[in-house]
Amino acid sequence: MTLRLGDTVPDFTQNSSEGEINLYEWAGDSWVVLFSHPADYTPVCTTELGMVAKLKPEFEKRNVKVLALSVDDVDSHKGWIGDINETQTTTVNYPILADPDKKVSDLYDMIHPNADNTLTVRSVFVIDPQKKLRLVLTYPASTGRNFDEILRVIDSLQLTDDYKVATPVNWTDGGDCVIVPSIKDPEELKERFPKGYEEIKPYLRMTPQPNK
Repeated sequence: MTLRLGDTVPDFTQNSSEGEINLYEWAGDSWVVLFSHPADYTPVCTTELGMVAKLKPEFEKRNVKVLALSVDDVDSHKGWIGDINETQTTTVNYPILADPDKKVSDLYDMIHPNADNTLTVRSVFVIDPQKKLRLVLTYPASTGRNFDEILRVIDSLQLTDDYKVATPVNWTDGGDCVIVPSIKDPEELKERFPKGYEEIKPYLRMTPQPNK
């Protein structure tokens, strides 16, 4: 199955290191970051899972729940969590899905046969509270992910959902934003952007971040 941005993501029920999880029920009204790992006891994944545990308060500030996945079983996950906690000086504080039957991996197209026909690639899915897919990032198994970038994208998605702006290159929270081209009326511009804006070109107008 190929998932595209804006699609409603498929629901599933699967066992995890914290018991059985039904995605829709577990997510509730939160955003979700679902991210996959090639296998347990792999070095790059160990560093990633440790970093996400440390960043969990940042995800929670954004109303985001994090959910990892590896194709190994729960007993394997629990042993691996001990290693992660020890080597990354943290405590894994979120569930890791067990996917030995590859049900979720297949649902979310996490196995790319030309890269590896048995292991999942490093995929990241950002899912909004309406269960719509908002972001997909896919990394090769050899490259660890940048979770600061994932937080940055979530900041952008949540901002642009609420205001008629887009975020420019290398934007981070607090930076100037782009006014969407569809807004033309001067009165609407004044009402929506009381901090003012700079018109660089008719289609390129910059304004201070509206919610700061």
